[in-house]
Amino acid sequence: MSLFDLKGKTAIITGSSRGIGKAIAEEYAALGANVVISSRKEDACRAVADEINARGGGKALAFPANISAKESLQAMVEATRKAFGRVDILVCNAASNPYYGPLGGISDEQFRKILDNNILSNHWLIQMISPEMIDRKEGSIIIVSSIGGLRGSPVIGAYNISKAADFQLARNYAVEYGQYNVRVNCIAPGLIRTDFARALWENPEAEAAFNRSNPIRRIGDPRDIAGAAVFLAAPASAYVTGQMIVVDGGSTI
Repeated sequence: MSLFDLKGKTAIITGSSRGIGKAIAEEYAALGANVVISSRKEDACRAVADEINARGGGKALAFPANISAKESLQAMVEATRKAFGRVDILVCNAASNPYYGPLGGISDEQFRKILDNNILSNHWLIQMISPEMIDRKEGSIIIVSSIGGLRGSPVIGAYNISKAADFQLARNYAVEYGQYNVRVNCIAPGLIRTDFARALWENPEAEAAFNRSNPIRRIGDPRDIAGAAVFLAAPASAYVTGQMIVVDGGSTI
């Protein structure tokens, strides 16, 4: 079996109707995995699933779900099992950041939304899918965090706090589930060409300034993150758990 073979596997990828999540789903399907495309908008999910199904390879199921609603996530997990029989890979990619500014100005409601969507929803999904992985003694759980979890920020501090917490969430679950051969890891992207960073990469001067300071001299592409996600889902990473893989073109160094 190839170290990067995903044939016969099933993956749930949240926030997969665009950006990083979509790129991960496309690469998984190309390697033979069945994928569940999920975000809040049904039309967007269906469009991505249709694209993947038209290409061949693994099959795609569209299932809109709100990460802030536990019952919505549970329905997605149940629909996945009904369609494909099992869940082998979970990618917690969806996240939100409703506030930009110093921590001193954030409301309790905004702070709770960030923590609920970026940490608690990941915990819910892990609770939902881990029992079957434990029973089979096989599974890979991946949380898409951020290099923001390694830094302070005057404008996205609460978001960075949530991403730092994701690192520990992965480490703790890795300790608990390692004995069952269920691996839990994080990917920490740097600046990626997604809607989240659109204000920067649509500004030529800002992009040029970033490129001068980045060792690889460019903003990342969602497919750059998909490569790390393939590694962490595949047999190639069978001895990797509780880790945080930084994919940032060298920005943090």
